[in-house]
Amino acid sequence: MNVILLEKIAKLGDIGDAVKVKSGYARNFLFPTGKAVRATRANLEDFEQRRAELLAAHDEKIAHAQARAAKLAALSLAIEVNASDEGRLFGSVSSREVAEAANEKAGSDLLKSEVLLPGGSIRQCGDYEVSVDFGHEVTASFALSVINRNAPAAIDEAEEQDEADDAEDAERE
Repeated sequence: MNVILLEKIAKLGDIGDAVKVKSGYARNFLFPTGKAVRATRANLEDFEQRRAELLAAHDEKIAHAQARAAKLAALSLAIEVNASDEGRLFGSVSSREVAEAANEKAGSDLLKSEVLLPGGSIRQCGDYEVSVDFGHEVTASFALSVINRNAPAAIDEAEEQDEADDAEDAERE
């Protein structure tokens, strides 16, 4: 089925591209979400009239995603968990927990579906680099430390790091 894209879709095309997709993908995803219309002569003429409006909306979405990414650029999180003496977690740290911690610390509006953890979830204490995909090819990453709640040295070190981060934030402002 031939469609005209009303939004930029990764690995498919840019705004205004006429692409061929499977009919189920078009009927079940592209059409209901307003990301594409059928490639007919009338729809093509309608698109050409709305092109500037659609491009402006796309640019606005990119600017919003970049502003959200800037909030998380300098973020450094520490999450305390129950773990064994060897550092293996009793459970795991999921994207939901990371998103909640980031929202609490940075005041952002991060969704769990935007958080990309290495390996899907974290099951070991340590330092990790967490990627965030805001869509529209805008990504950010921040540092995450998973520390053992039962190890007193790790708690003191994490508190010192948080205090140092807060002091740096205060100096920037």
